Amino acid sequence: MVSAKLLIGALFASTASAFIPVGTTRGFAPLKASQVDDVGNNVAVKNLLQQVENTRLLSKVAQAGILSKAQASGITLSKLEPLLKLAASNKEVMILLEAAAPEALPLLPKVVEIAPGALPLLGTVIQISPGTLQAAAGASLAAAAAGIYLIPDDTVVQVAAQTLIGGTFGVAIPTASVIGAGVISKIKG
Repeated sequence: MVSAKLLIGALFASTASAFIPVGTTRGFAPLKASQVDDVGNNVAVKNLLQQVENTRLLSKVAQAGILSKAQASGITLSKLEPLLKLAASNKEVMILLEAAAPEALPLLPKVVEIAPGALPLLGTVIQISPGTLQAAAGASLAAAAAGIYLIPDDTVVQVAAQTLIGGTFGVAIPTASVIGAGVISKIKG
């Protein structure tokens, strides 16, 4: 009988506390205005363009032959134009881009810093066929299945290894490969 009284008391206490206002309410933070110089240029964009110029990124792209390799593999700027038109006509994509711009802008200098080292890799990736990417997705799924099957479930570390292998080789790599194959076939198509 005591436990029933305790249960009823706890029930009333928990429902009563649901109607008590929370002490701190969180409001929406106002958007930060971009810093601009005397002419009206966005300072972050201006600094980014100066960094691109100082690192001679476009010269390195030309030296790596990225555009030539892309053209040789069937990717041209004229084939990218329909994709850009599709993105521009889709209002949801434009809203997402505009909403992400303030958060993405601070990341761009790091991208410019990393880009010169990644150019040889990009030149190689451009030449991969969609079929090869789809085969890589299948091989990755097979590797994930083998890893999960062959690693025993005896310890927490082994279960963590299975989870890592399953997430990486069973989800991330196949997803990226299939999406990449779709994008490349759409561009080349």
